[in-house]
Amino acid sequence: MRLRGLMPGLLAGMAFAAPAPAQDFYRGKTITILVGFSPGGGFDLNARLLARHLGRFIPGRPDVVVSNMSGGSSLTALQYLDTRAPRDGTVLNTFNFSLIGDSRLFPERVRADFRGYGWIGSITPDNTVCYTWGALGLKTLDDVRRRGPVHMGDVGPGTSAFINQNILKRFFGVDVRQVLGYPGSAEQRFAIERGELDGDCGAWSSLPAEWVDGGKINPLMRSTLSNAPGMPAGLPDMAALAPDSRSRDIIRLLTAPGGLGRPFVVSGGVPAERVRLLREAFDAAARDADFLADAARLRLPVAPKSGEEALRAVEEIYGAPAELVKAAREIAGG
Repeated sequence: MRLRGLMPGLLAGMAFAAPAPAQDFYRGKTITILVGFSPGGGFDLNARLLARHLGRFIPGRPDVVVSNMSGGSSLTALQYLDTRAPRDGTVLNTFNFSLIGDSRLFPERVRADFRGYGWIGSITPDNTVCYTWGALGLKTLDDVRRRGPVHMGDVGPGTSAFINQNILKRFFGVDVRQVLGYPGSAEQRFAIERGELDGDCGAWSSLPAEWVDGGKINPLMRSTLSNAPGMPAGLPDMAALAPDSRSRDIIRLLTAPGGLGRPFVVSGGVPAERVRLLREAFDAAARDADFLADAARLRLPVAPKSGEEALRAVEEIYGAPAELVKAAREIAGG
């Protein structure tokens, strides 16, 4: 009799102690999107775009804010996600996609297995273009080769810009002199305008509209299979310009992470049900009319990959043959 009398209280206590359903978890919470670069660059702009819309599609409608944590070519923020950030689904991270390739090519340098993260999605591939500042009058690869040293800036080794600059050096005979240590692409663009740098290999969508519309740059080649909206017609794909099939395969592997251009992940320790909610919210936001209008206003392309699609792309990179990885490693290392 005493046991029967205790049962309602025990059941009530168990219900009180049970974790909140995933549908209710985000109510009253704040989600932080960590950006591994300083404000003003392409990764930052895409994170802020997503932050303005994502919360509307998550049950409980949490606030979403952006926090910048630059360092290590965005590796610092990624490491924070793994070591100090809450693993409850309230912290997302966006990082330089080239770290994925680096983790395969240089596991001693980037100690991360990107197959183990909770992939939320990618807003768009990275439509990278290598270009020179228009005032220099360097309009073709031959012009650039004849000029001699061409100074290009970067955050540090391992970024997509660093790798594409190395491709220019190793496969196309351009005497690129790399100036490292910039906090982000915004600072590099200021340096180009001041004449400290001669050009860059960066995301087409991150270039100022006045540069593109005003003819202030001369695009040389792109790293993507097809032209991005607004790119000059006929701009050649660097892999198609490769001197031989072996070089083409190496370039394709080096540029493959660009297919995940603006990625968003959570820690692998986040419960699967919350990862599912975040994925569904990301997919819905990326299709939303207000999101798309906001992106168009900022000249940010949207060609999203779902979390599942992004993870499959990562697995393909990790599945590259060892001998091809070895050859690509020599190029990416400088």
